[in-house]
Order: sequence, then structure tokens, then C-alpha cells
Amino acid sequence: MKLLRVGRAGAEKPGVLAGDDSWVDLSDVVGDFDEEFFGLGGLDRIRPVVERRLASGEGRLPLEGLRVGAPIARPHQILCVGLNYADHAAETGQAVPAEPILFTKSPNTLVGPFDDVRLPRGATKADWEVELGIVIGRRTSYLDSTEDARNAIAGYTLVNDVSERAFQLERGGQWLKGKSAETFNPAGPWLVTPDEIDDVLDLAMWLDVNGVRRQDGSSSTMIFDPLTIVHYVSQFLVLEPGDLINTGTPPGVGMGLTPPVWLQEGDVMELGIAGLGTQRQTVVGAR
Repeated sequence: MKLLRVGRAGAEKPGVLAGDDSWVDLSDVVGDFDEEFFGLGGLDRIRPVVERRLASGEGRLPLEGLRVGAPIARPHQILCVGLNYADHAAETGQAVPAEPILFTKSPNTLVGPFDDVRLPRGATKADWEVELGIVIGRRTSYLDSTEDARNAIAGYTLVNDVSERAFQLERGGQWLKGKSAETFNPAGPWLVTPDEIDDVLDLAMWLDVNGVRRQDGSSSTMIFDPLTIVHYVSQFLVLEPGDLINTGTPPGVGMGLTPPVWLQEGDVMELGIAGLGTQRQTVVGAR
């Protein structure tokens, strides 16, 4: 299934993708794709309804002209893995980490895949990062093995882990400050369930800025794969249903270019991951 949420911000309706330009509204079956939905086995509950409606064409609606929001409601937490691609670590001049580098991102950074990205006040080094996002499907802690993590994953989504590098690296402390400005986590357009993906470690990833290809990588260069990440994180904290984990980015970020390139007001980012759809954001100025 490819789950999505459609409608104005704060009033999205849950649904399922029915084709390139259509969807089926599921708001008569489920309230939202949120912690309660995932925690109570919502994916299994809606699957027969989805299969029946997709087969019959029941309730199919056009997507044209409609806003697509993030595919999940605001999560309990957004966790991120830093330097998780060997070629990205190389471009930043840093060693490949022995264990996943974890940091947090404010949950209210979550926006839709086509919403504007707003520069925070004082931003001078805003950057882009195409990433594979993991959505957690059940309350999870102290998993015994990486294989146990498979049952904890509800699905995957495309994420742009927007960052302000001066805030992140030059203002002291943890990376949170550079990661948590409003709109800094566009996600979607879909939550894709694992059965729809042949090999999560063989997905092409790309990102363009103003039509120029900046990132062109693959999940195959990921250092710690999704199962390893979920198992590892579960040893330190409790993952709640609907939580989002951003798993790192391939090379080509603005910080790694010579000279560095930073996002400016009016820039347009377009990005995608094979099988997970595409995004497009315009960068707007600070409030």
C-alpha cells in the first residue's frame, strides 16, 4: 500500500494512492495515520478495505489541485542518523562511524512534500539532504536482534532533512538547533509499506536545486541498514508507533561542494527515491 494524507494543513484526510493521479479516501475507516492507528494494528485492519476499493474503483478521486500532506500525522519524535553513507562521510572529511550517530529533530518540522521550506531568521548556510525515512509500526524497545526490527517497521517514506549548517556546527552544542526550524522536514508523498519494496538497500536517490543535479546516490551505500538502525535505537529509547527515523543522506549536499552552495530565497528543490515518489519545495524567506 501507498498511504497518503490529502487536504489543507491540519485537516488532512487519510487515504491510499490509487494511481498516478488518483486516491481513495479512507476517512470513513480510520481517523488518521497517527500513533493510535499504527499502535492498534491499523495497517492490517485497512488492508482488506483498500484491496476491495482499489479492485472495484470504489471512491476513486482525482488528486489534481489538491494539497498532499506528510503521509503521517505529527509523530511522537523524529530521530535522525548522521553520516550514514560512506560516500557522504568521505565528502565531509569525517571517519565512517563505528556506531550510528543519533540526533533528534523537532516533530513540528514535519510538512508536506510540496510545501514551502522557510528559512529561519539569521540563516546563512541552509542545506538540503534527500533521505530514506523509516516509520515505526509498533511500540518498540530492547529488540533482541536486527531481524526482530522487521516487524517494527510500518513502511518507508521520502524525506528532505533540511539543515542550517551554521546553527548546527558553529553555534555550539548538539545538532538540534540546525535541524529543527519550522518546515525543515518535508516528508512524503506516500508511506510505502515494506511489501511494495523489492530491496530497500537498492533504491536510487536524487536531489536537484534549480534544475541542477546535486545529489545522485543510492541506499546501497548506507552504512547501517534500516533493520540495524531500528534494533540499535531500541537499545537506548522507546520507539512509539508512528515515529519517524531519517536514515542519512548520500553525497552532494551543499556543505560538501567546492565552494559550498547554500539555499537562498526563491530556490527550488526537487528530489526523489525510486518507488517512494518525488517532492518539490520552494525556499521562502524568514518570517
